[in-house]
Parts: sequence; structure tokens; C-alpha cells
Amino acid sequence: MEEHTEAGLAPGLGSQSVLIDNPADILVIAAYFLLVIGVGLWSMRRTNRGTVGGYFLAGRSMVWWPVGASLFASNIGSGHFVGLAGTGAASGLAVAGFEWNALFVVLLLGWLFAPVYLTAGVITMPQYLRKRFGGHRIRLYLSVLSLFLYIFTKISVDMFSGAVFIQQALGWNIYASVIALLGITMIYTVTGGLAALMYTDTVQTFVILGGAFILMGYAFHEVGGYSGLFDKYLGAVTSLTVSEDPAVGNISSICYRPRSDSYHLLRDPVTGDLPWPALLLGLTIVSGWYWCSDQVIVQRCLAGKNLTHIKAGCILCGYLKLLPMFLMVMPGMISRILYPDEVACVVPEVCKRVCGTEVGCSNIAYPRLVVKLMPNGLRGLMLAVMLAALMSSLASIFNSSSTLFTMDIYTRLRPRAGDRELLLVGRCGLGFPPISGSPNYPGTGAGSTCRFRGRRGPGLTLLMATDHRLWVVFIVAVSVAWLPVVQVAQGGQLFDYIQAVSSYLAPPVSAVFVLALFVPRVNEKGAFWGLIGGLLMGLARLIPEFSFGSGSCVRPSTCPALLCRVHYLYFAIVLFACSGLLTLVVSLCTAPIPLKHLHRLVYSLRHSKEEREDLDADKQEGPTSAPVQNGLPELAVDMEELGSQAPGLLRQCLLWFCGMSSGRAGRGPPPPQEAAATTAGQLEDISEHPSWARVVNLNALLMMAVAIFLWGFYA
Repeated sequence: MEEHTEAGLAPGLGSQSVLIDNPADILVIAAYFLLVIGVGLWSMRRTNRGTVGGYFLAGRSMVWWPVGASLFASNIGSGHFVGLAGTGAASGLAVAGFEWNALFVVLLLGWLFAPVYLTAGVITMPQYLRKRFGGHRIRLYLSVLSLFLYIFTKISVDMFSGAVFIQQALGWNIYASVIALLGITMIYTVTGGLAALMYTDTVQTFVILGGAFILMGYAFHEVGGYSGLFDKYLGAVTSLTVSEDPAVGNISSICYRPRSDSYHLLRDPVTGDLPWPALLLGLTIVSGWYWCSDQVIVQRCLAGKNLTHIKAGCILCGYLKLLPMFLMVMPGMISRILYPDEVACVVPEVCKRVCGTEVGCSNIAYPRLVVKLMPNGLRGLMLAVMLAALMSSLASIFNSSSTLFTMDIYTRLRPRAGDRELLLVGRCGLGFPPISGSPNYPGTGAGSTCRFRGRRGPGLTLLMATDHRLWVVFIVAVSVAWLPVVQVAQGGQLFDYIQAVSSYLAPPVSAVFVLALFVPRVNEKGAFWGLIGGLLMGLARLIPEFSFGSGSCVRPSTCPALLCRVHYLYFAIVLFACSGLLTLVVSLCTAPIPLKHLHRLVYSLRHSKEEREDLDADKQEGPTSAPVQNGLPELAVDMEELGSQAPGLLRQCLLWFCGMSSGRAGRGPPPPQEAAATTAGQLEDISEHPSWARVVNLNALLMMAVAIFLWGFYA
């Protein structure tokens, strides 16, 4: 028989007596950080970071296993540990469908999307759309949208989930902890480029998996094994169900009892919290955006040394995506069984005392297991795991947002910028100051002078570099300011918040990418108006939901049902269909793009040997005279070295730290045009060895068979 207690009778609830403050835990954490920094420094020496392709695409030299590990580590951030375990604690197994859906979508990336991206010869996804459609507005729109999606679904989410864990484990101030982690992440992101990220991602993947397996073992042992989980979960209810607030009073059991379908992946299409048609169709649309057109993920694929390694990396990532069900979702359910009054709290004032928010505390499920179950040393390892996940995800976002800013926005402001300037801007976009004496930053060194054509202003480029640093400060500041919204959104379930925001903004982008790759008739006007129409439709749902709030079972939202009650994944299906239809209609009503511009830019022409006339050729070649902006000649810089004095020791160290040569002597003559063309052809090659192609194809079929079996077993 259940015992119902008033909230005021449990004054000690939520207090923490176990903190990570012993020498064993601190030693493990320190050793982990030394390991990560050592790997980053090693990768700095091993890889070429002195070119745009080397810094942003790791020189396309990565083999399959770091590609797959980096895909997984970049995807599995601290938001997954907190969010998946939290939603598992609140509603059962169904949230694992988000992870197992990716097993199929990641294969689409390797087999359908990546070959086209490679033959297109692009670094960023907006750059691909620029080649495919021409014009500037789609590329600029997608760059800005991607950066803001990073803020609201990635940076703020990772900072919040990391802060939740640190608060539960260490008792530190949340914002001070976030700032410290951002600083450490920024250091090795700036110095190493994508190659350093991919090698540190590989190390962190093993740390993440090792720590999570250990905690899973402790959790299952505590609950009585696998059968104990399924025997006890439906009875895991809080004893505190009466609020001191007269407006709330005695809370209905529907708000604190686990769902009767908690053990099912596929749930009722009308009454289910994750309806099965929405999970299978709507989630595939959102996942298609994330896995096949998001800069963070695709950039890792494009770093593979050839198409076979890219496919094998996608398969490895798919196998790793089988694990979150057992490493995160089920431990979250166990946490509810072990600590129901905290993890499954329902009384607003109790939840406020336990985790700082009134809508629910399911997000503390995983951190609570770590703090309560793990012994000294291993508890420090698990904090290192969470820091690894947080830093990996944030570092990936910083590197990819730097790529977007440098290649898609800065090049619009500085069409004549060379590789050296783009590398410096990419690092400045991550908060690193310009290097003293750099040829592309006039007025910063004693050994060089500058001749300017057009408007004079030695400090202009330095000012632009400062603007890039301010941009990074801006996105971090907005993310921190958004944390209170993340905390209460979707009834306090972090993972649902991530998917909801993505469902309102991503489907138009997914529709345009699918049509761009597979329908040559689609043109720039159709794609642009499809994106704009989809954005307006998505904002019509997003703004009211966050204005009224998503509420909770105890205090439901007042948002009108017509706007907010349709499940977000059902809305994603409607939004995808409307955006795609608008794109097709406008394209069919306007002139098509001539075939000469589409060779190796669409899937049906990926093997074409015809010469392609790029629609963005005017941008690539650049004008012979100074371009004009706002009626005035754009600033152009010519550098003249006045002496051959060797750079000082400090400057040499700084240049090595940023992967830049120290001067003209270190750069060597530019490669001949024929050699450059040969290198470009190798990078865009998608040919495969027949034997290895069959091996990866068979492995892909095997992975799909395993996925289908698991879906059926838990359906």
C-alpha cells in the first residue's frame, strides 16, 4: 500500500553528503585531463594544420576507426547521459528509439550523401548549397540558421547537462564550472584543428564507454539484474504526493506513476507520448537533418581518407549507437527505482529543493547514480566521462561553427582572403588572438609594412578579428542566458526539448538537402522559398510554445491546443511535406538549372566525367580589380617583407602552437597549377576497391539486421 507524505515532512530530501573531494577521484580527473592534452599536442605534430583543408578537414587523412569513434563521440554529449537517462526514468524505454533510428540514417550519410559531398569538393554544407544552386542567400541563410541551432540545441544543452552533473557531484557553482570547461575545451580546439578533435574524440570514446559500462554493472547489481529492472520499475513511485500549495493539493496518480507502456518502443499513435508513426517517420526526418546535413557530423565524414573508410566509419558509429539503450536509458530507469523521491519527484516545492526546478527532476537520474553508487576513484572516472562527453561535444561545435563562420560568412566579407588569413580567422573565431607579425594582419609586426588599395586602415583586420571573438562570446552568452528555458522545457525532460526544437526548425533544411541531391530539377528559387516558408511555419509553432511554456502534468501549459498539442514529431512530418512541396512547386514554375552546372553535384551524376561550370565560379575566382562594397573599394592588402630577420623565440612558439609557418622562408613556393589540380582530384575521388566495398556493404546489411531484431524485440 502506498504511503502519501506531505512535502514539508521531508526537509532533508535532496541534500548531498557524498561529493567528489577525495584524493583518488581528484587524481583520476587530473590524469584524464593530462591524457587529453597530451593527445592533442601529439596530433598537432602529426597532422598538417597549415592549410584550410588540413585544419577544417584533417587533411582528409583519417582512417575508418577514428572517423566512426569521432562521429559517436561528437553525437554522444553530456546531454545524452543526462537527457536519455532522464527520459528513461520518466517514461521508460521508448526514448532509445531516438538512438536506434540513427543506425539506419547514418548509413544514408555514408552511402548516399557523402559521395556527393566528396565529388562536389566542399568543406561546409552551406558551401555545397552554394555550388548546387548558386547565389548567396541560401548559403548565408543556412549558415546563420546552423549557428543559432548550435546555440539552442547544442551549446546550451551541453552546458546545462554538464552543469547538472557537476552540481550533483561536486557542489560547485554551475556557471563557474561551465566557464572553466569552456576555457579548457577552447584551448585544445584552437591549437589542434579537426585532427586533434578526432584523435581526442577517439580517446574520449573509450573513456565514455568504459565508465558507462562500469556504472551499468553497479546499477544492475544494485537493482537485482535485468529481470529486477523490469519487475520493479512500474512500482517506482514517490511517496511525496501532497503539496503544501493549496492550488496543487493532492496530486493525481497519473502524474507520478510510470506509464503502463513503459517497456514498449512503439506506442499508441494517438495517446502515446512517443507515437510510433511519429517515431518512425518524423524522427527519420529530423535525424536526416542531423546526420546527413549538419556541419558537426558531416565534417567528420569528409575527413575520411576515402569513401570506403567513410562508410566503415559510419558502420562503426552505428554499432556504437546500439549501446545507449543499455548504458543510459536502462540505468536511468534503475535510478528511478533506487531514488524515487528524488528522481521521480512530483510535488513542485520538493523538486525545487532537489534539483532547482519545479517541473521535475528526472534529469538528475544519471548523476545521482554516479554520486550514490560508485566507489572512490571510479566516481572520479565517471566525472571524467561526463567532462569528456561535454568537452567532445562542445569542441566539435566550436570547430564546426568556426568553419561555418570562416568559410561561409567571413569569405563574404573578405572575398580575396587567402588560406593563411582564413586559418587565422578560424582560430580567432574560436577566441584566439591574431598572431603578431602575421602577413595578413597588417600593422601587427615590426618587420613588415603594408600597402593598401582603397580605404586605408591598418587596424581594420584586427577589428574584424575582434568581431569574430565577440561573435563566439555572443553565442556562449546567449547559450548561458537560455539555460533557464532549457531547464523547464518539455516538463523538465532535456532530450524531449532537444528533439522538439529540432522538429520545429530542421525539417525544411532536410527537405531541401534531399531534393538538392536527388531531384536535379530543383533550383535556387524553389529551395530558398521552401526554406523561408518552412521557417515561418516552424516559428509559428516554436514561439507560442516557448511563450506559454510547455508546462508539466501538475501545472499544464495554457498554450492553445491547435498550436501546441500536436506532437512535435507529427509536426515535423507536416513541416517536411509542406517545405518540400513548396520547393518543388516554385522550382517547376521557374527556369531549371542547366545540366552543365550539376555534374557531380547530384546523386545521379556523381560519377560524371564532364567538366562542371560551377555556379559559384565568380566567387571562387574573384575579380581582378578591387571589389566594391557599399560604393567604396574593398580593402586589399599587399605585404612587403622589409628584412630577413629571424622571428623571435616567442613568435616561433606561437606560430607552431597555431600550426602556421614562421615566415616566407618556411612556406616555400606555391605548388604548380597541375599539382594543385591533381590533389583536388584525389580529394574528390569516390572510387572504391571492389573487395573492400563488398566488405563494408555486407557489414552494413549485418548491422541493419541486428537493428531490426532489437526493434522487434522491444517493440
